[in-house]
This record gives sequence, C-alpha cells and structure tokens, in this order.
Amino acid sequence: MADEEERLIRLEETVAHQAKTIEELSDQLADQWKVVEQVRAKLDRLTERFLNLEEQSHDSVPITKPPHY
Repeated sequence: MADEEERLIRLEETVAHQAKTIEELSDQLADQWKVVEQVRAKLDRLTERFLNLEEQSHDSVPITKPPHY
C-alpha cells in the first residue's frame, strides 16, 4: 500500500510540475506573440514609408544617363 501511495504522490508531483511548466510556456508564448505583432506592425509601417519614398524619388528625379556616355 505504501508503494502505491508513494507512486501516486510522485505522479501528482509530476502533474503539478508539468502544469506549472505549461503555464510558464504559455505566458512566454503570449509575450513573444506580442513582440511578433509589434514587429509586424513596425515592418508594415516601414514598408509603407519605403514605398512612399520610392514613389517620390521616381517622380522627382528622372533617370538619365550621365553626359559622358
């Protein structure tokens, strides 16, 4: 009977440890997802800014060959 009780205690400890680990990993994943969303938003803003600058540069500076060609 003592062996079964010790086994049950070990199993409960293992489950408790795993539950804590899962909760910690879930928290870390949530934090990382926030960072990913922030980076994605920043990338979207930078992409739009780059495209706007590229569009402006095409309008203002005509592409011509230098005089020595």
